[in-house]
Amino acid sequence: MPTQQQLRGSNARKAEQMRSRIHNKMCLSRALLTGWVLLLVQVLCLEAVPISMDKTKVHMPEKREPEEPPAASVDTGLHYDRYLREVIDFLEKDQHFREKLHNTDMEDIKQGKLAKELDFVSHHVRTKLDELKRQEVNRLRTLIKAKQDLEGGNDIAVDHQALLKQFEYLNHNNPHTFEVDDLDRLIKSATNDLENFDKDRHEEFKQYEMTKDHDRREHLKTLDDDERKKEEEHYDELRKKHADHPKVNHPGSQNQLKEVWEEADGLDPEDFDPKTFFNLHDSNGDGYFDEQELEALFTKELEKIYDPTNEEDDMVEMEEERLRMREHVMNEVDSNNDRLVSLDEFLVATKKKEFLEPDSWETLEQNQAYTDEEMREFEDHLVQQEQDLSEKSFDLQKQRDELEKQQDQLNAQKIELQQLREMLSQRCMKLTTSCIMKKRPNSPSIILNPKTLKIHFRNTMKQQQQQHHQNLAQQGLAQQGLPRRARICPQATRRLHKAYIMCHNNAVRT
Repeated sequence: MPTQQQLRGSNARKAEQMRSRIHNKMCLSRALLTGWVLLLVQVLCLEAVPISMDKTKVHMPEKREPEEPPAASVDTGLHYDRYLREVIDFLEKDQHFREKLHNTDMEDIKQGKLAKELDFVSHHVRTKLDELKRQEVNRLRTLIKAKQDLEGGNDIAVDHQALLKQFEYLNHNNPHTFEVDDLDRLIKSATNDLENFDKDRHEEFKQYEMTKDHDRREHLKTLDDDERKKEEEHYDELRKKHADHPKVNHPGSQNQLKEVWEEADGLDPEDFDPKTFFNLHDSNGDGYFDEQELEALFTKELEKIYDPTNEEDDMVEMEEERLRMREHVMNEVDSNNDRLVSLDEFLVATKKKEFLEPDSWETLEQNQAYTDEEMREFEDHLVQQEQDLSEKSFDLQKQRDELEKQQDQLNAQKIELQQLREMLSQRCMKLTTSCIMKKRPNSPSIILNPKTLKIHFRNTMKQQQQQHHQNLAQQGLAQQGLPRRARICPQATRRLHKAYIMCHNNAVRT
C-alpha cells in the first residue's frame, strides 16, 4: 500500500502537469489571436481609401550643394608675395576699404589715394596689419643674418636699420605699426616690380638661349670632322621637325577663342558668345581675367608646337611662348593697364578688326631671342670671366704652394728643436750625475728620479746645516745671533739647489 507521503508526491506531480498544459494552451490561443489581428489590419489597409495630401504645403529639406573651396591666391613671383597677399586679404575683410578698392581707378591707386583710406579701417584689422609688419621685419632681419653667416662675417656687428633700407616696400623707420606710408610703399613697389617682372623674365630667357647655343658650339669644337658633321645634321633635323606643326592662331583672336570654345568647352563654334565665354573661363568669378586665367587660354595653341616627350621641344621655350602670348593680349585688351581684363574690356576687344581678322602669329623659332651682336658680347663676357677665374686660380695655387713651403720649414725647425732638446737633456743629466758623484765619491749610486733627488737634497741640506752649526759653535759665533741665512753655506746651497732643479726638469722631459 502506498504511504500517505507517496500519495501527496503523486498528486503534486499531476497538478504540475495540469498547470503546464493549461499554460501552453493559453500561449497558443494568444498567438493565434495576435496573428488574426495583424491579418485583419493588413486587409483593412489594403481596402482603405488613400488620404489626399497637399504636397505644396509639405516642407522638404533643402539639398545643400557642397561649398566650393576659396580660390587659392596666385603667386606673383615677388620675394615679398606672402606679405603682400596677407595684407590685401585682411584689408578686404573691412567693408569700407573693400568698396573703395573696387571703385578706385588704377591711376588713383598708383598715386596713393587708396592708401589714405587706411585711417578708416577697423581697429581689429589695423592690429592684425601691425602684427604682419612686425613678422615681415623679423623675417628680413633673419634673412640678413643668414646671408652674413654664409659670407663668414659672424664677428661683424650687423646694422639692420641700414640694411633694411634696401627693402622699399615697407617703412623701416617704424618697424612696429602699419601706417598709411607702409600701404603706399607696398602698392607702389608691387606695381613697379610687377611691371618689370616680364622684362626680367625676358632677359633671363635670353641668357638661357645664348648659354644653350654657346654650349652647343663648344661641344662641336671637341668633336672631329665626321662627328661634327653628324651632330650638325642632327641639330638641323631637330629644328625642322620642331618647326613642322599646325598653324598657330593669333592669341586672343576669334579663331583662337572659338577653338577653345569647341575643344575645351565642348560647345558648337557656331554658338560662340563672347560674354558666355568670359564667364566660363573666369575661374574665380571675380569679373576679371587675370594673367593666369589668360595664360590658361593658350594651352591648346602651345600643344600644337610643344610636346614634352619630343627631343626637339624645349619646355623652357614653351613657357616663354606662353608669356609672349599673354603679354600680347594684355597690351591689346587691357586699356587701363591694371594687369586685369574686365568683361567690358573683353567685349570691346571682340569688336575690333584685329579680333575678327588677325595677322599671323610668329612663334619663337621665327623670332630669335637675341641678336648676333648680343651673342658676341655674351661670349666676350664669358671669355673675360674665364680669364678672371684662371687668374684667381693661379693666385690661390701660388698661395697654397707658399703655405706648404712654410709648413715644411716649420716641421724641419720643429725636428731640429726636438733633437737639440734631447741633446741638452742628456748633457745636463751627465753633468748632474758627475757633480753628485764628485761630492760623495764613496756613496752608493743614486737613482735619478724626482723623488730620489728631493730626498737626497734634503738629507744633504741637513748634513751641511749640522756641519755648519758645529763649525760656528767651535768658533763661538752661534751666540752672536747671526741671520739664519748666514748659518748655511751659500755656495753649497746654490749648487745643490741648481743640481736638483736641473735633474728634476730632465727627468720630467724624458
